[in-house]
Amino acid sequence: MSDLRSELRALPREAWILFFGTFLNRFGSFVHPFLVLYLGSKGYGAAAGGLALGAYGVGHGISSLIGGWLADRIGRRNSIAISMFSSALAMLALSQAERYWTIVTLATLAGIAAELYRPAASALLGDLTPIGNRVIAFATYRLAINAGFAFGPATAGFLAKYSFTWLFVGDAITSVLYAIVALIALPHGLRSSAEDAGWLPAIRHARSDRRFLAFLAASMISAMAFFQFESTFALHVIDAGFSAATYGALVSLNGFMIIVLELPIASMTRRTSRPRAVMALGYALVGVGFAINIVAFSIPLMALSVIVWTMGEMTNAPLGGAYVSDLAPPELRGRYMGLWAITWSVGLTLGPALGTWIYATSPAAVWVLSLLCGLTAAAIMYEKKGAEC
Repeated sequence: MSDLRSELRALPREAWILFFGTFLNRFGSFVHPFLVLYLGSKGYGAAAGGLALGAYGVGHGISSLIGGWLADRIGRRNSIAISMFSSALAMLALSQAERYWTIVTLATLAGIAAELYRPAASALLGDLTPIGNRVIAFATYRLAINAGFAFGPATAGFLAKYSFTWLFVGDAITSVLYAIVALIALPHGLRSSAEDAGWLPAIRHARSDRRFLAFLAASMISAMAFFQFESTFALHVIDAGFSAATYGALVSLNGFMIIVLELPIASMTRRTSRPRAVMALGYALVGVGFAINIVAFSIPLMALSVIVWTMGEMTNAPLGGAYVSDLAPPELRGRYMGLWAITWSVGLTLGPALGTWIYATSPAAVWVLSLLCGLTAAAIMYEKKGAEC
């Protein structure tokens, strides 16, 4: 534990400011979790609410491309500020929209604006921290995100009892506060020259990096299994005879474990000389965790499923952020982070869509395929001792 404390103290002041801003932003992400309920209050059905939520997700994917380019072109700090100011404007505009397709359009724009900062924040964290400290830095960054999500929805639920408008106002206020913090206290970070800031130089470089391509493939395949937690796993819990509240409690176990355990785990995994092998283990645990649901029809076994796939997430996610930072040339780091974010967006889009379609025919097949996804990702990432670099 003393080693962990010294590792945290070694992180630069600017990194802690970035963690604070990220927590503030995630805490204030009031609208996204309540978007379907908001549309229901305006008389729209569940399908219409789901489409609007999907539009926000599409915006999330687009933001990875734009955000990665912006981070390298105009600097990390400016990208974060633009994202947050734009997000505040988009949320306020969305709160005033009445026509359905206007709402869908603004939800897409809100998704782009709100998530635009992510490649910049990840790239800045890589800029600020040396190679040996990056695993701890990314674990702490994820802790800030998860802590914000742990407290934000409860606050949003309290505000929604009075008026949904307060959700949009609160979301906008926290976004503006993060933008101000970024402009005042964060460094510019690295940036590319105008001629090197496009996507073509980054793609050319990435195509020649076999390790990075393998990581992207493994990340996307694993993400398709991972995002079953918010789709088919919910259906599995309900079909087993339990309530939505039980599902919420099971998923909250994931956040609790991350808050309590991820930093100590990261303190151990950062010392490995074989990060690819450790990430392969994490991907395999994700697959095994979801495969447990083949026989999990009780709360203890469902909780075991969550524990195992969360262990996989905690094993590979901080290492993944550090791995991308280490592989990326500094002037391409924002776009490398953007490419990594795209793999998660693809997994978020395809995983639940394919999973729910297969689940309707054979629930067990979903968990078998999740296991295959985890093992395939692990096989892609694993390299024999002495082959890693």
